[in-house]
Order: sequence, then structure tokens, then C-alpha cells
Amino acid sequence: MFQNIGEMLVLLWRTVQALPLVLRHRQKVYDQLFEIGNASLLMACILSLFIGGVIALQTGPLLAQRGLSGYIGGIVGNAICKELAPVMMSILIAGRIGSAMAAEIGSMRVYQEIDALRTMNINPVHYLVLPRLVAISCALPILVIFSIMVGWMGGAMVAVYNNQIGISFQAYFSNLRDLVDLGGVVSCHQGLETIGGPRGIGRSVTKAVVNSIVLILILDYFVTRFLMYFDK
Repeated sequence: MFQNIGEMLVLLWRTVQALPLVLRHRQKVYDQLFEIGNASLLMACILSLFIGGVIALQTGPLLAQRGLSGYIGGIVGNAICKELAPVMMSILIAGRIGSAMAAEIGSMRVYQEIDALRTMNINPVHYLVLPRLVAISCALPILVIFSIMVGWMGGAMVAVYNNQIGISFQAYFSNLRDLVDLGGVVSCHQGLETIGGPRGIGRSVTKAVVNSIVLILILDYFVTRFLMYFDK
């Protein structure tokens, strides 16, 4: 485990050092951005819409029983923008895009295409990892913002049209505005370390997704604690 973490940190550092070269590979960055958006946008919309609806459906009737139905907008807004949207989109990217990256790079490693790149004096980190990391770093915040907006709309639809809650759009978004302040290395590493033919590719894809999700949830806890400390 510690060896994997160390190797991923080294790969991340080497990729960060190569950031000044990103303009040379801008076409690959654009291709990866299109692939991430094209593969994830519809799924992000469906997940966010129903997650927002579920939160409103679970909390709305309880609040209404206590005469607090006007607060449902703030509850849905905070839950989605502070926790659920970032975590959901990170897991979605890890499962949908990270697995594809691990499989693609792993196949190149197994079939010696990465060795061919080195033979042609092409750095695999610059050519394969850098565009993917930059693309994910740009695409993920956009997907999170999109997910937040769709999640809010999902909660609003349930809050307005559910007879047990029955508040207006204006009341929902007014409370939301009052309470909400509107102010890929793992997968690439697993791909580069792939050995053992097609079976090795499958193992790398599985490890990439599992390791990514575990790291997302661990880092989510520490980032939340860090942000809560500065909110005091």
C-alpha cells in the first residue's frame, strides 16, 4: 500500500513538473476533455436530479410535520453542494473515466507501446499522463457545478409537487439562497504498472477504480474537517 502511494505521489510530482509543456499537448487535452464530458454529462444529470429529489423526499415530510418546510431548500442546497455533488462526480469519474484510462494505458504497457514511446524519445508521462490529468482537473469542477444545479432543481421539483411538502419555487430558492454561500493520477499509475497480459489489464482496471474510490472517501473526510475548521 505504501509503495503504491509513494509511486503515485512520484508520478503526480513528475506530472506537475511537466505542466509548462501542456501547450504542446493541447490537442490531446481537448480530446480528453471531450471524452470526459461526452461520457459523463448524461449520467451526471440523471444522478444529480434523482439525488436531489431523494433528499427532498426524505427530509421534506419530516420538516413539514414540524412546520419547517420552508427550510428544505437550504438543506438540499447544502447537502448537494458541500458533500454529495463533489463526491458523486469524483466517484463517477473514477468509475467511468478512470477505468477507461487504466485499461487504455495498461493495454499500451502490455503490448509494449510505452516501450516504443521511450525508444522514440517520447516521455510517457508527458504524452499519456499530463493531458489526462489536466483534462480531469478542468472537467471535474465543471461537472460538479453542473451537478449542483441539476440536484437543486431535482429537490425543487419534489418540494413543489409533493403534497406533503407543498412549498413554492420562490420559497425553496429563497431559503436556498439564504443558507448556501454562492461565493486521475491513480488510474494512470495503475495503467503504467500493468503486467501479465489481458488478465493483468483487468486487474489494473479493478485496482484503479477501487483505489480511486477509497482515496476519494478518505480525502473527503479530511477536506471536510479542514473546511469546517475555517468556517468557525
